[in-house]
Amino acid sequence: MAYDVIIIGAGHNGLVAANYLAKAGRKVLVLERRAVAGGQLVTESFAEGFSADALHASAQLRPDIVVDLGLRIEAPRSNPAYTCLLDGGKRLTLDADPSRASAAIREFSARDAECWPGFVAFMDRAAAFLDAAYRTPMPRLPHFTLREGLPLASLLWKLRRLGGRDMFRVVRAMSMSAEEFTSGWFESEALRAAVSAFAIHGVTLGPMSAGTGYTLMHNWLNRGGLAHRPAAGGAGSITVALVDVLKARGGEVRVAAEVRNVLVDGQRARGVRLVNGEEIAADCVISAADPRRTFLQLVGAAELPPEFVWQAQSIKLRGCVAKVHVETDGRHGLADGTLAVAPSIRYLERAYDAAKYGEISAQPYLEVTTNGNVVSIHFQFAPYAVRQGDWRAARSIVEQRAIDTLDAHCPGFKSSVARAHTITPCDLESTYGLSEGDLNHGQLILDQIFFMRPLPGWSKHATPVDGLYLCGSGVHGGGGISGASGRNAAKAIVEDRG
Repeated sequence: MAYDVIIIGAGHNGLVAANYLAKAGRKVLVLERRAVAGGQLVTESFAEGFSADALHASAQLRPDIVVDLGLRIEAPRSNPAYTCLLDGGKRLTLDADPSRASAAIREFSARDAECWPGFVAFMDRAAAFLDAAYRTPMPRLPHFTLREGLPLASLLWKLRRLGGRDMFRVVRAMSMSAEEFTSGWFESEALRAAVSAFAIHGVTLGPMSAGTGYTLMHNWLNRGGLAHRPAAGGAGSITVALVDVLKARGGEVRVAAEVRNVLVDGQRARGVRLVNGEEIAADCVISAADPRRTFLQLVGAAELPPEFVWQAQSIKLRGCVAKVHVETDGRHGLADGTLAVAPSIRYLERAYDAAKYGEISAQPYLEVTTNGNVVSIHFQFAPYAVRQGDWRAARSIVEQRAIDTLDAHCPGFKSSVARAHTITPCDLESTYGLSEGDLNHGQLILDQIFFMRPLPGWSKHATPVDGLYLCGSGVHGGGGISGASGRNAAKAIVEDRG
C-alpha cells in the first residue's frame, strides 16, 4: 500500500509533523524502530514498580501546536521552585513567583534581589523573540529570493520592537558566555551559578564557553523558566496524546519497524526499506532521526554530492549526559521541584573540563527531580567517548558518583536507595537512536543554529534528495522538547508540494 508520506521515527517531532500533514489531508505512516513510540518523550518501566520519565523530567510542546492539533494534554502538576545546592549546606531557592525568589536572593545580595524581577521579565521577552525566530523559515544563504527574505525581515522587525536596550542585550547575549552574561546582571556567586547551570543543561559546554548565553535563552523558552514543570501524566502522556489524535485523523504508527534505508531512484526518494526486507512506497519521506544518521546511514554517501557528504560528516554531535533513576524507600528527604548541584561557576567549569579530556566528572553538575519515591538525576558531564575503558565499566562509576554527590549535599539520601537504573550516552545511541548520545541531534553552538542548522544552505528542511525532508531536533527550531521543528517541517512540505 502506498502512502503520501512516510515519517522515520515516532519521536515528538515526527509525531507533530505527522499530525500536521494528516490534518492537511495526507495519508501518513510513521515507522518507529523501538517497540514503543515517543523517542525521547517516554515514561518507561525499569523494573516492577519502578518507572520514570526516561530522559526528560518535563516537556512542553509549544502552545500553538497544542491548539492546532487539538491535543488533550493535562496542565503541569504544579509550578515548582528551582533550588541550587551550595557548599556548606546552603541553598538558594528561586520560586516561580519573582517576589518570593527575590526574598530568598536577598540573603545573598540585596542588589541582586532588586534585579531579579527585571531579569525574569527580560528572559521572558528574549524567549518570546527566540520562539519567533524558530517559527521563521531561514533563507538558504547566500542566495535567496525576496519571498524567502520577507519572513526574516519580519523577524528583524520583531527584534527591533523589543526596544533599543533589550534588542542589543538579546543580540549580545547569544555570543556571550553564561559567566559574562550573568555578571552583567548579578554580583552574588550563588545566583550566577544557579543561572549558569541552567545555561549548560544538555549541552557539552561550560559556563565560560561562548554561546552559552544563547543556550540559556533556548532552555528558558523550552522549559518556560528555570524549574521543570512535569506533565500530569508523565512525559509519555504527551506521546499518547499525539498518537491518539494522529490515529483519529487516519494516520498510522507502526512500532518495532526499523528502517534500514531510504529508497532513492534518480535523486528522488521513493519510499523506505525495513530491516526485515519489506519495502514501502511513498511520494515523500521525512526523517526525524538526526541529520548525520539520516544522510550517512539511511540515505548513503553514494546518493549525495561529495561536498554535502563532507559537511554531514562534520556535524558536531557531542553527547555528555547520563541519567540515573533511583528507586528509594521513600525517605530520600529531597524537596519537590528542581534541585541543581552547582555551588559555583568554577565548579561547573571544572565539571566540563573533565569531559574535554574524555573523563567522567568527579564532581559533576547534577539536576535532580523527584516523583514519589523515585529520584531522577541528570548527570553532566559524561562524555560519549570515554578515554579509558568503555561504558560497560563506566556505568557503575556514573551511578556511584551521582549518588555520592547528591548525598554530600543532602545527607541521608544514600541510605534511602533501594535500586538504580542508569542510562549512559552509549544507551542513548543504541536504545534511543541518538548518535553519540546527543540529545539535541547536533550541538547547540553558534555555528550550528538558525540558517546554519543542520548545514549551511540547508535550513529549510529539504535535502539534496528530492522528496526527502528532515523534521527532527537537528534542524532549525529543534533542540529540547517543543515540537517546533516538526511543525515547521510539515508547513514547509505543504508549501513545497502543494
